[in-house]
Amino acid sequence: MKHNIGKTDKTIRVIIAVAIMTLYFTGNVAGNLGIALMAFAVILLITVGINFCPFYTPWGIDTYKKNKEKLS
Repeated sequence: MKHNIGKTDKTIRVIIAVAIMTLYFTGNVAGNLGIALMAFAVILLITVGINFCPFYTPWGIDTYKKNKEKLS
């Protein structure tokens, strides 16, 4: 698997995941919506952990700096 998530992208994903988790655990978001958002937050954190987003592949999106340097 080729890395395709850069530092800024990772930071944004972590911030969004933490915000969603905060909303869920404080009770501001509950029920099915809360469960769906928590699943989304977990997916964001997994992609940050493995430095790869499968949704970027079909469109050729790559925010990982080292891959761009190799192409130049």
